[in-house]
Amino acid sequence: MKPLLEIAAVSVRRDALVLLDTLTMEVAPGSLHALVGQNGAGKSTLFAALLGFIDFDGSIRFHFRGNGRIGYVPQRFTVDRTLPLTVAEFLALQRRRWPVCLGLGAGAVKKSEELLAGVGLQGFSHRPLNALSGGELQRVLLANALDPLPELLLLDEPATGLDQASVARFEKILMEVDTTILMISHDLEQARRLADKITTLERSAAR
Repeated sequence: MKPLLEIAAVSVRRDALVLLDTLTMEVAPGSLHALVGQNGAGKSTLFAALLGFIDFDGSIRFHFRGNGRIGYVPQRFTVDRTLPLTVAEFLALQRRRWPVCLGLGAGAVKKSEELLAGVGLQGFSHRPLNALSGGELQRVLLANALDPLPELLLLDEPATGLDQASVARFEKILMEVDTTILMISHDLEQARRLADKITTLERSAAR
């Protein structure tokens, strides 16, 4: 079976600094593939290359069969505590053609409730985004990344800073997601629990 993602000899350099050194790997369709390694090994740099945020040497090929969408949940998402935005308004941002400050219709609120139910946050639509706990916010970000269901979901250490109960809830949701997942994890035990395959990135000696 052809891989969903082929990465061949991908390197990222910033002047004389090597951020990612000739990485070659494949991600099988429908798998949960974990990336582990020390800080500075280039895991987040790889995600930036996959998302088209930075230039790179080498080859990245996607073999999508459907919508070709890539979902992304960052390691950290800072919410402005003065921002008067509800969870439903946040979820509507990428789906509306006019400002959410003009109000949400019943359909948009219903859609947000459907998305939130999928991550165990029923009834959270009208809660202020800036009042959520870390675990709740990560699940909102996951709900956002899953609509519409992407062919590839990128997770950059999504459980960082969460308590044990929140980590367990997040992992349970991931195991129920029916798509290909590439996840960065600093926790080798978590990677072993969840992943079909693990790739270890080593820090380049040329840094």
